[in-house]
Amino acid sequence: MLNQNALLDLTFQALTDSTRRSMLAQLTQGPATVSELARPLAMSLPAVMQHLAVLESSGLVRSEKVGRVRTCRIDPQALSLAEQWLNQRRIEWEQHLDRLGDYLETMKTEGESNDNGK
Repeated sequence: MLNQNALLDLTFQALTDSTRRSMLAQLTQGPATVSELARPLAMSLPAVMQHLAVLESSGLVRSEKVGRVRTCRIDPQALSLAEQWLNQRRIEWEQHLDRLGDYLETMKTEGESNDNGK
């Protein structure tokens, strides 16, 4: 199994492309065949299959083939690692901004007391 950093890299790489994001958005509505995923896209079926391969290698999409039909479905747990990473960055930035706000408030208060002392 891939380590978490490699899996996170593959997830973000898969999400960089608007076609793949569109496919994921479509799959949030439920499972879809490759043909159904390809229908709204202006590209060949082999190009769609390449995009699906990237999504599958990242773990965002799972597929199964029954007869000649390949059905894809989103794996909601695959996004949880990226979500955790993003939430941690958000928390860190909120803490930085809170400290900046505290510092600016201190500077404002000190500035006002210096002005009052004149």
